[in-house]
Amino acid sequence: MEAIRATFFQECDELLSDLEAGLLDLQTGAGDGETVNAVFRAVHSVKGGAGAFGLDDLVRFAHVFETTLDEVRTGRLAAGPDETALMLRAADVLSDHVTAAKGGPAVDQTAAAVVAGELERLAGVEAGGGAADEEPDFGFVPAALSLDEPSGATGEWRVRFTPLAALYRNANDGLLLLRELERLGDVEARLDMDALTGLDAFDAETPLLTFQVQLTAGPEVDEARIREVFEFVEGDCDLTITAPDAGGDADTEALLARLMLEATPVEAAPVTAAETPVAVAAAPSSGGGEPLVQTTIRVDLERVDRLIDLVGELVINQAMLAQRVNEAGLARNGAVAVGLDDLEQLTREIQDSVMAIRAQPVKSVFQRMPRLVREVAAATGKRVRLVTDGEGTEVDKTVIERLSEPITHMIRNAIDHGLEAPEARHAAGKAEEGTVRLSAQHRSGRIVIEVADDGRGIDRERVRAIAVDRGVIAADAVLTDEEIDNLIFAPGFSTAEAVSDISGRGVGMDVVKRSIQALGGRIVITSRPGLGSTFTLSLPLTLAVLDGMVVTVGDHTLVVPISVIVETLQPKAADIRPLGPGGTVLAVRGGHAPLIDIGGVLGWRGAAAEGPPGGVTLLVESELGGLAALRVDAIQGQRQVVIKSLEQNYRQVEGVAAATILGDGRVALILDVDGLIATRRRAGSAPRPQPLAQAS
Repeated sequence: MEAIRATFFQECDELLSDLEAGLLDLQTGAGDGETVNAVFRAVHSVKGGAGAFGLDDLVRFAHVFETTLDEVRTGRLAAGPDETALMLRAADVLSDHVTAAKGGPAVDQTAAAVVAGELERLAGVEAGGGAADEEPDFGFVPAALSLDEPSGATGEWRVRFTPLAALYRNANDGLLLLRELERLGDVEARLDMDALTGLDAFDAETPLLTFQVQLTAGPEVDEARIREVFEFVEGDCDLTITAPDAGGDADTEALLARLMLEATPVEAAPVTAAETPVAVAAAPSSGGGEPLVQTTIRVDLERVDRLIDLVGELVINQAMLAQRVNEAGLARNGAVAVGLDDLEQLTREIQDSVMAIRAQPVKSVFQRMPRLVREVAAATGKRVRLVTDGEGTEVDKTVIERLSEPITHMIRNAIDHGLEAPEARHAAGKAEEGTVRLSAQHRSGRIVIEVADDGRGIDRERVRAIAVDRGVIAADAVLTDEEIDNLIFAPGFSTAEAVSDISGRGVGMDVVKRSIQALGGRIVITSRPGLGSTFTLSLPLTLAVLDGMVVTVGDHTLVVPISVIVETLQPKAADIRPLGPGGTVLAVRGGHAPLIDIGGVLGWRGAAAEGPPGGVTLLVESELGGLAALRVDAIQGQRQVVIKSLEQNYRQVEGVAAATILGDGRVALILDVDGLIATRRRAGSAPRPQPLAQAS
């Protein structure tokens, strides 16, 4: 039962996401009739599953919500801005009920009752009860079928419904389903008792009754609308629907049998709350058409992690084997070379396939933000619109799990500090409603997430004054605009004038920076006074493997990520020019790029060499701005390497992202190119870094 319960809550998360997305579409005017139907089905499914587990509070609220949505679905209620705003609040309360049912914080019953009352008034329902034509607390107490005279409906549908034992085991009730049919039109029902047997052969756990229903409904009711009533018990009953004027049940029964056969779910292992779905496309039907459904299997996440670890070991062992073959002089053998190439290709394909299993869209993080925006906007008295883009961008599950907190901090700060109050925006000639944009995209082998606002921008004079007052910088320090902007990442730094529930305690952006750095990522600020600010996060797609260029610096072996390398070159001495005290630039095709000697920055040798005799320069593209040239002693080759956390096994080192094990068993450091460039920029005012321990 616990495994089934965990599956239900996992499905609730997906349904709540669909619910909020649909309501946001309705709020912006992008929704249509199908959007309303999808929203209704989401609430209906949550309600049905909650009833199976006896979650009465959840079912009661979902029923009130569902009743209001049904009014929208039938056209009796318009979904205007005020109505959708209320429904979004209702979606938040529904989510709170689900969270409480999971064992989380209890629901604020007073606030929930207020929202429920507003929904009832909106739908024309008497507070605390049902609609005028409903019994109170519908969904719990079976009520007698209404057999009133037909009200002008035109089509007569025949519905044959036989509950199976599973329907009752799952705490469903056939009479309640018939009451749902009453919403579509006038119902006349009778019981078919032909299957009843004598008491000597009677099985109390086997349903023997069949409902024969005649539904008289208007032209807006079709078979799909009728099937929606039974969708939650689809596999727990025998159902036949005959359209008006149809010749008989044979064709309908044959179609139903085929659809049920094709929709039969794949048996899966028990699920826990930590499991992750793996999508598998269903096979096409025998008729040769497109797949009608998509089935999934649920796999324990620990098994996937174990598979990732084994693939990493396979990559290391494949590299070691290639190294041993090369040392033995066998690489010149054609058959051996072909075999090694095939093994390398197969290893890469296995690795790509396994990583694809762990890849998930960032939608799971983005979908939590609309509610946050509504809550912070209400607390600050501001009008805010959240725009999201790139929700389908995929990244490793480990990265996704650790993205929620930093994105939450940045959005809260964007609303509280970035956006002006409505009257201030109006005075500045802006729309009173501010915009926060959350986007994700793949770029240069990394995932880039941006949080942007169209607010006031960073007040650099105020930031500098606060930094001086708190001793973060000296009063006579000369800083660029970029350096002033980055002062907000200092621990304990805050520009809030008063402590509130949202900000002002000096905790936030420093936490964001540490969280991103722990993921091997970086954060960059771009701000324009009066126009807004953009925070850009750049993160690795995966924390498991990467393609790298293996280079030598002195006695050390390093790995530079291939994704940042533009080209390699051996410049002439005339192309290297001094710039400022200790700075050097490289002339490249009419432009200049800062030249950084990796050994000098990491403290492995003294001042950077004047020229590149015997050395190689890597031209890299940095997220911090433009191109940079990295000087190394030699290039060993390109390899796929397994990422090992340096911070967990040693300590965090500026300019170094992680470590790896090479084919010959040596440990090599993986460079953080942007961190290396940032370190070099500060070299003029900061002490030279201490030499690292020998890594080779």
